[in-house]
Amino acid sequence: MANVPVAAVAAVAASGLVGGYGVARWTGKRPLGGVALAAAGSLAAYEWNRQAGPRAAAGLTAAYVAAFAGSHPLAKKVGAWPAVFTVAGGVAAASWAVTRRARR
Repeated sequence: MANVPVAAVAAVAASGLVGGYGVARWTGKRPLGGVALAAAGSLAAYEWNRQAGPRAAAGLTAAYVAAFAGSHPLAKKVGAWPAVFTVAGGVAAASWAVTRRARR
């Protein structure tokens, strides 16, 4: 199986959060945004498991879900897009750090 770069997995996770919100906002259909969020999250979780193992994948998946949930109250303080970009950056950084460490 081909090695997927660590940065690519981090980008997929971040893109799932940003893309999920974007799809929901621009289509007006929140479930459609949820599909985008879940699809990217599933792909990222698969790669996290493959690259760093099931414990790391479970932790990063929990962080992904927590970031999604946490973006809602954060949006009330800083605005929707800044909140989404903030949590997406946090998930990307966590993904990169955990999977990079596991590859050593």
